[in-house]
Amino acid sequence: MPSSWGKIFRVSTYGESHGTSVGVVVDGVPAGLPFPEEEIQKDLTRRRPGQNDLTTPRDEKDRMVVESGVFQGKTTGSPILMKVNNQNTIGSDYDEMAHVFRPSHADYTYSEKYGHRAHVGGGRSSVRETIGRVAAAGLARVILERELGISTVGWVDSVGTIDSNISESEYPTSRDFVDNFPTRCPKQSSNDAMETLIRKLRDEGDSVGGVVKIAVRNLPPGLGDPVYDKLEADLAKAILSISACKGFEVGSGFSGTRQTGRVHNDEFYIEAGTGKVKTKTNNSGGIQGGISNGMDLILRAAFKPTSTIKIEQKTINDKKEETVLKAKGRHDACVLPRAVPIVEAVVNLVLVDAYLYQRALQPKWFMKYANLDSIPEQ
Repeated sequence: MPSSWGKIFRVSTYGESHGTSVGVVVDGVPAGLPFPEEEIQKDLTRRRPGQNDLTTPRDEKDRMVVESGVFQGKTTGSPILMKVNNQNTIGSDYDEMAHVFRPSHADYTYSEKYGHRAHVGGGRSSVRETIGRVAAAGLARVILERELGISTVGWVDSVGTIDSNISESEYPTSRDFVDNFPTRCPKQSSNDAMETLIRKLRDEGDSVGGVVKIAVRNLPPGLGDPVYDKLEADLAKAILSISACKGFEVGSGFSGTRQTGRVHNDEFYIEAGTGKVKTKTNNSGGIQGGISNGMDLILRAAFKPTSTIKIEQKTINDKKEETVLKAKGRHDACVLPRAVPIVEAVVNLVLVDAYLYQRALQPKWFMKYANLDSIPEQ
């Protein structure tokens, strides 16, 4: 079962939803970096369940423990092991699901592939696996901010049929600002409508999906490769690997198919005062030919409605007999609010790996775009 990501900044996650712990091993981190433990914990807290009444009532504090790779507050260059112990598990909630497959969940496909599965909480297919990615990405985010000035901010762009109606000029620039809104949709009228819908469906035992949008600012040109390691291809794989994510687009995405080339093409110009190469529009979403072009990276990720709902549904069991299931357990009626920091995390993991790769490949590029006077010693 592949559980690793990255060429240089390599992340390997482990653990199941109701196991002893979940966590990550991060390899390839340069030695001597200040280890941002408080920042990583803040990211984990943004992801954790039980934040408010819109999320699952499973109450996990998700306190991180660092087992290796850090000494006297700095990275040592050796693998960093970070883990979170599971504390609020109720395995009995899943007793009736030991032999019954939840509709649209990973139960059936997991069982067919491996012939054995941890049915409590979804096991490895649970969104709880993302704790490791969020922890690793906290370190990635600090590296990107410190050395390149990159800022990654996500928000909920839609829930069901309710759109955020946030224009490009209104894109939020602060994660703290987004967190002021329970749905993480930073527009009050849209947030209120989304809250009402989520609570209604929660009380009915149902669920709803939606879209997360991400804006990455100060991304320099040159990250990514032209063919198999296109930046958008790596981003798509990382984002689509998140539980419940069913769609990805960069820039104009599918809507760009409705435009002509004359309208869709992003014309270049030289920015007055800075001499930087810019484009008049950003339909490319910051990537051209698989390589970042220096404009803001704009992404959208679509999440389906939560599969485990409390409404009775027809299904089958592991004996291939038709049956009926009314699921128990504690689940999000809408995953979108908690998906925002997860999508931000995997974006930063892709970007830091692409950055470290480019730094090793092209030292002159590094000296041109990094906020450091020299290439750090490895």
